[in-house]
Amino acid sequence: MNNHYDVIVIGGGIVGLATAFQTITKNSRLRILLLEKESDVAQHQTGHNSGVLHSGIYYTPGSLKARNCVTGYQMMVQFCREHCIPFDICGKVIVAVKEEERPFIQSLMEKGIANGLQGIRKLSAEELREREPHVSGIEGLFVPQTGITDFTRVASAMKELLIKNGVALQFNEEVYSIQRQQNVTLIRTGTNEYTGKVIVSCAGLHSDRVARMTYNNLPLRILPFRGEYYKLKESKRHLVKNLIYPVPDPAFPFLGVHFTRTITGEVEAGPNAVFAFAREGYSRTSFNFRDAFESLTWPGFHRVAVKYWRTGAGEYYRSFNKSAFTKALQKLIPEIQEKDLEEGGSGVRAQACDHNGNLLNDFSIMQENDIIHVCNAPSPAATSSLAIGEYLAGMVIQHVL
Repeated sequence: MNNHYDVIVIGGGIVGLATAFQTITKNSRLRILLLEKESDVAQHQTGHNSGVLHSGIYYTPGSLKARNCVTGYQMMVQFCREHCIPFDICGKVIVAVKEEERPFIQSLMEKGIANGLQGIRKLSAEELREREPHVSGIEGLFVPQTGITDFTRVASAMKELLIKNGVALQFNEEVYSIQRQQNVTLIRTGTNEYTGKVIVSCAGLHSDRVARMTYNNLPLRILPFRGEYYKLKESKRHLVKNLIYPVPDPAFPFLGVHFTRTITGEVEAGPNAVFAFAREGYSRTSFNFRDAFESLTWPGFHRVAVKYWRTGAGEYYRSFNKSAFTKALQKLIPEIQEKDLEEGGSGVRAQACDHNGNLLNDFSIMQENDIIHVCNAPSPAATSSLAIGEYLAGMVIQHVL
């Protein structure tokens, strides 16, 4: 078997899939390999995604998040249309419940306009209730571009397209080392060796570990944060028409607990954001010694803990106390009762943190010659994936030809 390729993509999440797809689209003659340590695609962040098509309203104008989200949103909608993947551009409301939150509504509106969003507008309390009759708020912001889809189905469609276009996919292949040789790079997995001209790592929850295979002093570490959801019982789904979000805390890179109607008609409530003691830990008791040790010994984690201890304590309290979780949801919909909620799913977010305890708020891509590492790609990475993939494919083409 010839194990030499023009391009090797590490990671079978939606960003890795989109990168391979956009690269083969740009040049169908390239020999491309995608390596995934699991038995199929979309097993972690992509497969535990809430399915929201983000508009780009939260992100600093000019940032990688803003540019790729706005462009990626349009590309993702088109992809769903072309491949008959269900989606619904239903819009969402962002709700201010206190007077001190009004300035943030204005700030978000200005960001949205700067990022090129059309049709966003403020809502009075009365207009807010017209859109979401059960919401309690003094002011709102309507964002018409926001939608919902199923990113697992998107990933599966990308997988089939890659196979159809001759891209090799190898599953159950965890990468253990990356070594530069004279004209190529050697990748070793548990069972095979592969060489490639250009390597692109989209390893998600393990992106820092893969990056450290070529960067001895990587200036960041992935901290895993688990997000836990409840679902509204079927009899209470009428309380939420579409998507309802709170005004986000500008000092914390999470959006707060919110309500999301899924493409299957369910309504999710959450997530919270608790530090996880396992990168693939989807339950409250999940623990992995290596994951926990690497996080807890990272200098940046200590600074994060000091800075956000009060917020973190509240998130943990809500994680183990359904009543407290319900109380947080009642800020948006007072009618919600604890008995209206049933256990939902969970996901783990890969959040990059630097030495100084800064939680990276933008996508982070590191390149050294013919090796490219996507080191931080949290939400809205799924929405942005085709745009990120196109950006990375452009970098690849420059080096492979």
